[in-house]
Amino acid sequence: MISKIFRAVILGAPASGKGTISKRIVDKFGFDHISPGDILRMNVKNNTALGKEAKVFIDQGKLVPDDLIIKCVMSRLQESQGKSWMLDGFPRTRVQAERLAKVEALDAVINLEVPHEVIIDRVKGRWIHLPSGRVYNVGFNEPKVPGKDDITGEDLVQRDDDKPEIVAQRLQVYEEMMKPVLDFYYEHNLVTNFKGKTTAEIWPKVEQFLLERTKAAVMAGRL
Repeated sequence: MISKIFRAVILGAPASGKGTISKRIVDKFGFDHISPGDILRMNVKNNTALGKEAKVFIDQGKLVPDDLIIKCVMSRLQESQGKSWMLDGFPRTRVQAERLAKVEALDAVINLEVPHEVIIDRVKGRWIHLPSGRVYNVGFNEPKVPGKDDITGEDLVQRDDDKPEIVAQRLQVYEEMMKPVLDFYYEHNLVTNFKGKTTAEIWPKVEQFLLERTKAAVMAGRL
């Protein structure tokens, strides 16, 4: 557990290992893990007003509008007042980043950089638990029982859009979509890049970074 309130955003392309790194940060440092995707899935499942509104866009294969995502995140951040937290999957646009900056001062933006060719190869062995969004990878983050989710025991599936040519397109779309967000955070000197081919290579760098940032904050009396 860290001894000051810490607010972070984690960014990374699809299949970059962001989910695994996020879990390790939560386990090591006790951050609240806030994922708009998880929140939206829960609201859709529970048929809430927000869920009904979001489902209209999801069913049409469209992105959920900024205003709806922002409302969803801001409501969740209220529940984490007084706690350290990490946003995963937000912001996705510069508008979202700017709105977040008006209400919360970030301590860090953790950006995972994994070569595209590594991601494309990795995705070939990726299995997903659709109801929760949990992701497993053959070779480094395997389920305890092949083909089954660790938590529920339900079947895992492979998605059609995990084919190499589709993944390459998704990575290109991600780079284009996130460039304005990264530009915004570079302007505010918040981005730290963590490069590597595997989670095992990247995680120690992220862990050390967070330990050092926490130590610096304690020495500066920001408690």
